[in-house]
Amino acid sequence: MDIQAVRVGVNGAHGPLLKPTSLLVKKGALTLVTGDPGTGHTALGLVLSGRMNPSTGTVSPDAKTLRREVVLVDAPEVNEPEAALTLAAVVGEELAMCKLPSGRKAVHDWLAERSFDEHARTRFEHVPPSVRCAVMLELGSTRPGVTTLVLDCPDRYHPDPREWLKLAQQHVTEDRSVVALCSNTSASVLDIPAARLGEENAL
Repeated sequence: MDIQAVRVGVNGAHGPLLKPTSLLVKKGALTLVTGDPGTGHTALGLVLSGRMNPSTGTVSPDAKTLRREVVLVDAPEVNEPEAALTLAAVVGEELAMCKLPSGRKAVHDWLAERSFDEHARTRFEHVPPSVRCAVMLELGSTRPGVTTLVLDCPDRYHPDPREWLKLAQQHVTEDRSVVALCSNTSASVLDIPAARLGEENAL
């Protein structure tokens, strides 16, 4: 599924949360979107996933389709797991949301299959960055009917953007795209084409 955002902006009570931004998310591709902290990463993620209506501009397809097919991954203060939960508890909750087996054995098997079982009892805030990012992307891709993953600001906890970029690329398939929202600093390290928050002519 392609997603097209045309000059989408989001206004908050005290000013703009996201200045008008345009981008095209192509089916089966990785799209990098960059901006300085506080320029609207999560607001754009909410719009692209159909969970927030833009104050200005348009996004297609419609919000109902976006909610069904787009998963917002690990968005700060929106759906990031509670820091005090263990990794096993986080995985159990997510599997239950996907209507998949989520008991103790099912969670253990899920983690063991991915070689993450050694971190099962670790508080989520202490899970190694690469494991956290890999787990959240994998859980997002598990949801039925998902065609797009929107990874929100992995550089807030991941010291090397090349590592989370590699994980994001691994979840791109012929039928599934990944949008990675990151800082300008990370984008400069990655040195790949990117759309920019607050840029209206990126289509």
